Amino acid sequence: MRVAVEQVKEGAAQACVSAGNTGALMAVSRYLLKTIAGVDRPAICTILPNQKDGPTYVLDLGANVDCEPFHLHQFALMGSALVAAVEGHARPTVGLLNVGEEDIKGNELVKQTAELLRADHEKGLINFYGNVEGNDIFEGTTDIVVCDGFVGNVTLKAAEGLGRLIKGVLVTELKKGWLNMLGALLAQGALRRISQRLNPSRYNGASLLGLRGLVFKSHGGESAYGFEWAIRRAFEAARHDVLSRIEATIGELMPQSAGAEPNSPKLV
Repeated sequence: MRVAVEQVKEGAAQACVSAGNTGALMAVSRYLLKTIAGVDRPAICTILPNQKDGPTYVLDLGANVDCEPFHLHQFALMGSALVAAVEGHARPTVGLLNVGEEDIKGNELVKQTAELLRADHEKGLINFYGNVEGNDIFEGTTDIVVCDGFVGNVTLKAAEGLGRLIKGVLVTELKKGWLNMLGALLAQGALRRISQRLNPSRYNGASLLGLRGLVFKSHGGESAYGFEWAIRRAFEAARHDVLSRIEATIGELMPQSAGAEPNSPKLV
């Protein structure tokens, strides 16, 4: 992993894709590449499918389990820059993951983050939709959903598990009896498309946003098909010059915070 990240640092490669340990990859990447000026902590961002047949970008997915409001604020800015570059949305919508849509709900982290995002929305700096709930991720209510890494990682693993459960149940039930198998034969085209849309491997490849280089994380146990998708995401990020877009967005909208952490973390 260090050799791969060093190649990105030296310019020999435009992006790094790794299926290694997430913590080790994050530590090595932060140590070698450092973070973009104005970014305190990198965030893990990936996409999940929604009912609109498009992607919902979710971050953070596990890099930062303990966050402050300004961290989530930075995640929203980085996510907006990423979606604007890759999806071509000039003003992507941002939702803040909460236990309810009402402003009075949620813990202090969510409430204080919402205040920061609403202030930016009023200034026209970010397109903040408001609080969203877990079901909104898959309904495609917003282009981006922001949360801390603890909540995000649990959400991601639950979604992946549910996708595999639905696929397993369908296969099992369609094999019960000749009528079911005949129906499956007649509907094999639709079933194939459903399987493709809900296949977690299609959404493999999470970006480590906030670094001075493109680094993507694949699941360690992914198939060749899933790893190919991770490589595709890294390629698209490099092709759309996502790094420069994020740097410009952070530089324009997010001055260096007073609580900034040093760019060189202590490795433990």
